[in-house]
Amino acid sequence: MNKGLKVALTTLGCKLNFSETSTISRQFLDQGYDVVKFDEISDIYIINTCSVTENADKQFKKLVSRVLKLNSEAFIIAIGCYAQLKPEELAQVNGVDLVLGSKEKFKILDYLNDLNKNNLAEVHSCEISETDFYKSSYSIGDRTRSFLKVQDGCDYKCTYCTIPLARGVSRSDKLSNVILAAESISNSGIKEIVLTGVNIGDYGKGEFGQKKHDNTFLELISELEKVKGISRIRISSIEPNLLSNEIIHFVANSKIFVPHFHIPLQSGSDDILRLMRRRYKRDLYRERINYIKTLIPNACIGADVIVGFPGETDELFMETYRFIQSLDISYLHVFSYSERDNTKAIDFSNIIPKQVRFKRSKMLRSLSVKMRRNFYSNQIGTKKSILFESENKKGFIHGFSENYVRVKAHWRKNLVDKIVKYDLKEISEDGYVLVESSNKLIKV
Repeated sequence: MNKGLKVALTTLGCKLNFSETSTISRQFLDQGYDVVKFDEISDIYIINTCSVTENADKQFKKLVSRVLKLNSEAFIIAIGCYAQLKPEELAQVNGVDLVLGSKEKFKILDYLNDLNKNNLAEVHSCEISETDFYKSSYSIGDRTRSFLKVQDGCDYKCTYCTIPLARGVSRSDKLSNVILAAESISNSGIKEIVLTGVNIGDYGKGEFGQKKHDNTFLELISELEKVKGISRIRISSIEPNLLSNEIIHFVANSKIFVPHFHIPLQSGSDDILRLMRRRYKRDLYRERINYIKTLIPNACIGADVIVGFPGETDELFMETYRFIQSLDISYLHVFSYSERDNTKAIDFSNIIPKQVRFKRSKMLRSLSVKMRRNFYSNQIGTKKSILFESENKKGFIHGFSENYVRVKAHWRKNLVDKIVKYDLKEISEDGYVLVESSNKLIKV
């Protein structure tokens, strides 16, 4: 009955959001809607929001403005973390018609009885304590890789973070559900799965967040190793205190799990880590990096870092800078501290001026460029398996090696979504690695 109605979806934020957007998109397809690209004219536009940084909030408002220029009569829906945390604020954005919280977003079709524009947006957002269920999700069809959600929510109480308020307690998918999803992804022909969640190392919490662990993360990846047809599985961000030596050892010996780790650091100062209420100290972080590099010398290791946290003096920032310099890691994701309502840190004293945060962020971003280039340089002369993407960018096709080296080759349509063995030849001016084909496809 919905044949001919068009819906467009877009995602702000993390891989977890992407997996959920894709799952919601399939719900619309199943009900006869025509799913179109977000920059096309559509009857309904859905924005899956993020609340991690102030920038994500601004991006939402820009997207709404863009939609109204495409179709001023379009029905605009906000879902996701920002919609859970500040539904009334989103409802007041000009053009927004419906705001759905964390529980309601997966029942979005139930709220579409009337698609007429509203003077005031309708809001349906539960108390976060009601977000005690688990919704299996994975992305498919819109990217070379599939993001497979295995866990949701978080029991950690980091003083800067709103995620527990937006997604609730830590809870996990049943192992059998994850395997079924991985098999569906495999049957679609996708070559790589990225495991995602809020705190995936905490996998094993029951469906409703019980403390009892039915399965561990190690057991999960051991079972995923057995799924046929998947060439690569990549672990997304995992906390250093949950990345055990057993997990590292498993990845080192796996034929499917790739040598790439993303391990949040946030600060290289124990004083700041304590203020953040992180669950490790820098010595443990160093131990994890060293153990990975001992077992997997060519592993790519990324880290998240927050600069400008309240109380981060110049001396403490330089402590972080020097600590990162001393580690054998490959790149950084750098975030300037952003004040978020209802977090402990918003009441902290010793606030760092925004211009100082900007300066520190710039310093670490420059360091990241050097670290990535150094990592790439050490890979030159080796042969890697490259999974190529589908876009033709000015005559080049891009892809990633198993250890997350970003490469490019001259465009060839027959390389799209293929894994090909290539020699890494040299680093180009734009920072990519140029490759030369061995003309030998990996059997997948």
